[in-house]
Amino acid sequence: MKYLHTMIRVSDPEETIRFFKLLGLKEVRRMDNEQGRYTLIFLAAPGDEAAQVELTHNWDEKGYEGGRNFGHLAYRVENIYETCRRLMDAGVTINRPPRDGHMAFVRTPDNISVELLQDGYLEPQEPWASMPNSGTW
Repeated sequence: MKYLHTMIRVSDPEETIRFFKLLGLKEVRRMDNEQGRYTLIFLAAPGDEAAQVELTHNWDEKGYEGGRNFGHLAYRVENIYETCRRLMDAGVTINRPPRDGHMAFVRTPDNISVELLQDGYLEPQEPWASMPNSGTW
């Protein structure tokens, strides 16, 4: 398993980037998604580019309340199906199953969202490919 990033939602990306620049972080990657109406901006400390903060700007959002601005922790795993099976067998709900063989979401006991991303590519498999979402992720 490898730590990838922590995601936070931001209302004003440029102001947030300015804040993180004061801490010494630099922008390492940006992606605009016109269809989804969001921008992802990845920041990292120079020399530690593998540990990133992902800023998610949802273009139509008018502000966040109730802690919704914290998004998730993300980890790359060797086999997403085996990881999800181990979690399910231990009683963990798979909120967003790895239907695509690439991405899943679960929550900690304190309801913090954790994204699991497959290292490489796995073909979609059952029961995951047909499994519906459960709750929010």
